Formats: sequence, C-alpha cells, structure tokens
Amino acid sequence: MKITLKDGSWKEYDKAMSVYEIAQDISEGLARMATAGEVNGKVADLRTVVDSDCELSILTFNDEAGKAPYRHTASHVLAEAVKRLYPEAKLAIGPSIDTGFYYDFDCESFDRAALDKIEAEMKKIIKEGKELERFTLPRDEAIAFMKERQEPYKVELIEDLPEGETISFYRQGDFVDLCAGPHLMSTKGIKAIKLISSSGAYWRGSEKNKMLTRVYGTAFTKKADLDAYLEHLEDIKKRDHNKLGREMELFTTVDVIGQGLPLLMPKGTKMIQTLQRWIEDEEEKRGYMRTKTPLMAKSDLYKISGHWDHYLDGMFVLGDPENDKEVMALRPMTCPFQYYVYKASQKSYRDLPCRYGETSTLFRNEDSGEMHGLTRVRQFTISEGHLIIRPDQVEDEFKGCVDLALYCLKTLGLEKDVTYRLSKWDPNNREKYIGSDEYWEETQGMMRQFLQELNIPFVEAEGEAAFYGPKLDIQAKNVYGKEDTMVTIQLDCEIAEKFDMYYIDEKGDKVRPYIIHRTSMGCYERTLAWLIEKYAGLFPTWLCPEQVRVLPISDKYADYAKKVEAELKNNGVLATMDTRAEKIGYKIREARLSRVPYIVVVGQKEQEEGLVSVRSRYLGDEGQKPLQTFIDEICKEIRTKEIRTIEVKEEK
Repeated sequence: MKITLKDGSWKEYDKAMSVYEIAQDISEGLARMATAGEVNGKVADLRTVVDSDCELSILTFNDEAGKAPYRHTASHVLAEAVKRLYPEAKLAIGPSIDTGFYYDFDCESFDRAALDKIEAEMKKIIKEGKELERFTLPRDEAIAFMKERQEPYKVELIEDLPEGETISFYRQGDFVDLCAGPHLMSTKGIKAIKLISSSGAYWRGSEKNKMLTRVYGTAFTKKADLDAYLEHLEDIKKRDHNKLGREMELFTTVDVIGQGLPLLMPKGTKMIQTLQRWIEDEEEKRGYMRTKTPLMAKSDLYKISGHWDHYLDGMFVLGDPENDKEVMALRPMTCPFQYYVYKASQKSYRDLPCRYGETSTLFRNEDSGEMHGLTRVRQFTISEGHLIIRPDQVEDEFKGCVDLALYCLKTLGLEKDVTYRLSKWDPNNREKYIGSDEYWEETQGMMRQFLQELNIPFVEAEGEAAFYGPKLDIQAKNVYGKEDTMVTIQLDCEIAEKFDMYYIDEKGDKVRPYIIHRTSMGCYERTLAWLIEKYAGLFPTWLCPEQVRVLPISDKYADYAKKVEAELKNNGVLATMDTRAEKIGYKIREARLSRVPYIVVVGQKEQEEGLVSVRSRYLGDEGQKPLQTFIDEICKEIRTKEIRTIEVKEEK
C-alpha cells in the first residue's frame, strides 16, 4: 500500500500498519510527539490500522486537531484519579475543550484543597505510564459491562445508541471508560497538567436532570506553556464582566428577583443609554422609522408567525393553553408586531424599502445552566429592526445592514474581535424549518454570494439558521472562550405569506415582500459585557459613565471646582466632583482605581488664571491647560468617539 504524507512524500508498505507504527517508521521522535493521525482528512486514533492507499498526516500537540486527543487523555487520567480517591463517584462525560478538558462526576463538590489532592493523584497516574488499550463490545454486552461497574450515566449513554452498534472503550490499567477516542498511546505522554476549577453542571445540560460536579483542567506539553496559560487565566479573572461589572457597580443580581434578571445600576444604565441614543440616531440617519410595540401578545399572534410551534419552549406563557380562553405570552422577538405596523396601511412598490427599528425589550426562557452575568439572560434589550423590501432590493438592503453592523463594531473598537458565520438549515431536521428545499438553497445561495462580494471571510454552519431563513451571525468569544452571537442579519422570503403582507407593484398587482430581520449592535446587555471584558473597564471616554472627576486641592478652591464641573456638564461632559476631606494624592488614586479617564485638579493658580491641571489615563500628567481648551479637546474626543491608546500604565 502507498501512504502519501503531509509534505507530499510517500512510503510503501507490504502489510497493514497502525498509524502509530507508521509514525515510528518515519521517526521515533515523531512517534513520541504523535497524538493522532489524519487519514484522508479524518482524525483517527493512533491505533487505527491502515490497510490501503491513503493520505496520512501525523498530528502532534502543535496541530489544532492534535490538541484534543492529548487533552482527552488527560480527562481520563482525571477520571481515574477521582475514582481512586472517591470510589463512590459516578462517571458522566469528560470531553476535551478548546482550553483544556473537563469531566462531570456524580459526587460531592470539590474545593481547592480537593482539586489539589486530585491533581497530585493524576501526576502519580501519569508517572505510572500505563498504556491505553482500546477494545469494543456489542451494545448489549457494553450495557451489562457498565451496569456491573455501577456506572448509570454510561449505561444511559449506551442505551441511547442504536441497536446493533459496536461500543468502544479505553482501558488504562484497572480503569476503563466508555469512549470513542482518539487517545495517546500511554499516560506518560502527558507532561504538564493543572486542575483549574470545579462547578456544578446539569446532566446533559438540562435543569430537569441532576446537578453534577464538573472539574475543569488543562494540559500542555511544556511547563512553560502551562505557566503562560495560567498567567493568562489571571488576566481573564480581572476582565471577567461578571466580576468586574459588579465591582464597578455597573450591574448586580438578586436571588429574590430571579436568575437571568440583572439589575442595571446607575453607571451601567448610563452606558446603555449612551449606546441606545447613538444607535437610534445612526439608524434614523440611515432611513429607519422607529416603532414602539407591546411587550406581550395573545398566543394567536405567535401561532401565525410559527413561533408557537417552533419556539414555545423558549417563551414565557401567561395562562394555561389547555384551559384558558385567552393565553398571552411575553414576546421573544418583535418581528410579528412590526408586521402589523406595516399592514396598517396599504403600501406601494414606491414605499419600499420600509425600514422599521425598535429598541426592544424581549423575554426568553433560557435554561438556568446557560445563564451567565449579562451575556445570557431572560430579559434583555436589543437594537432590533425589520426591513420590508422588494425582491430587487435584497442585495442593496442586505449589504446596507452589514455596513451598519460593521460601522457599529468599528466605532466600539470590536471589529477585529469577531468572526462571521453563514448559518444554514439542516435538511435532516426538516420539521424544525418552514419553506421548501428550493427556498433554502436559493436564500442561502444569495447570502453566500453577497458575503463573497463584500470580501467578508465566513464559515458555514449547518443547523444554525432561524426556522424561517438563513442568517449571517457575527460571533465573538468571551474571556473564557465561549462563543456567542453578537449581531445577526437574517433573510426571510417566506413569512410574509403567513401574515398576508403585500405591496402593490407597478402593474397594480399584489406582491409578497421579502423581509430582513437584523440587529445593528445586537443585545445591549451582552454588548456591555463584551465591552467590560474587551477594555477591562477602561472604556473609551465617550462610553464612560463618568468622564471627568474634578478634585479641589482644598476646600478653599471648592467654588472654582464647582464652576469647572458645571462648565463641563453644560457642554455635555459627564463630570463629578470629589469634595471629601482627604489628601489630594489619595483622591487621585481613588479616581484612577475607579477607571475615570480624566482627572482635573484645581488649586490657587488654576483658580486665578482659569486653568485646570489635567491627568489622563492616556498620557498621565498633561499639565495645566485653559479650562476652555480642555473642554474643547474632550468634547471633540467624545463627539468623534475616538478610541485613544493607553500609553500610561494604570495604578493597581
């Protein structure tokens, strides 16, 4: 057989060989580093036997696809360590993830001391250097095998597999785990590990199931890389919006109010207000008409739109659908409401495009296990819009929506932090979607073409479309690497039929319009979380809830300080004054710790000559300036939404 290698060279063998044996034949050093193989483009276990011509790449930890087998093996070592120390613990699942791995256990929770104990046991197992052996069993035997080992979660997983399925396991010494692989050849291949944290996680992600104990860890091939990653984690903790946002008094949560229902405090509310006014003004410049629609509606509305059939589990229903004559539901979206604004009067082809925008408060019944800070909540506000358009306007209007989204991202300094995804339907899950196969292929094809013409790099993802049409989803990751949709633009050529929406064309005929569902900046709460983590609380001046803090050196200069504060406020600058009987050095440090971009100090000379002494997070001590000069400079910075580079390291 002929094996073509990654560099284009090839080897011939007269017998079947495993991927690992081929790696050994190439180089003993390569075999030691190997984590898996890639056979004809598919990742394969090192134990996989190659018996025919193929293209083969030997993967190592340096390859993205090679990290997963390495870290997955570490998750098995974690599971064995827990079973050694806590024999009554039951095993659930333990995959590799982008940042390392985790394993879920049905057992007591683990504190830091317990994690350190488990980590020490993992190092013993690694030192023992046990080989990992793969074996398979028929489904019935696999169920019996796991029942005998008293692993109910593994039994459930196997029972969910089809009849006749062959089930694979990996054994390392006395420890055995249900697993599809791939894995390293031996535990001694793992060089540097660290258990990061422990938390609760519902079995299979459903709050209807039991809460398990999840242990997160990571693994690297070099201790230096592990140390660098742990240092990175410390930076992440400082940026985590759920922690930093509370410390900065931007938002809080209260148990008696409910999970996923954050309270925006005055500073956070001011930031949201700034964003909202900016977005609404920008949309108006681009021809949007604002609407204000109800927060709830009868179930009849959602039945027409299809949300009652396709989205009911994600809605808050008021009343009993089985017994009550009239059932209401809080709105999870604004689109059907705006359709009736459109339908309130007859439209001509000359009236289109008809662009509606609304700052919409929405409600979605998220699972409790999914909610986090401001990024995943049950009530949120969104810069929502719907464009009712003629078919010949699709390209221009879609590209206009993309342009608006890119403008928002660039203004916020976030344009380099996103990726683009064409979210398509899944033809194998037909009941989830409306419209014909031809409809989906046509609309997806249009969006693909538009994105290519705009030179936007994108990936395609099957099964991520809305039930009524494909989407461009603009994605971003939080500091922990979890990806969320920040902005979405959706093409819908079907739903106008359901609502009997039409316009009169130039021939006098009724024609169904197309609809673009879109956000300009997305969800305000999620964007605020993103900004907190992006800037570690050091926001661009125009977004800061406090832009200037005025500090009189002593009470003698309080009147002048009040005048400075008043002049700043009269010019639209968010200024405050600190009149506490504290030393000026202490007050300056407090202002810096509060992440105020500008500190203005006033004393005798400033009062006599109409000056201010300016300190900024950007340049440090900027010296004395005439008050009006400073006002002109900061107003220009706010008006242009400038994002200044921080050149002076902030005090800790």
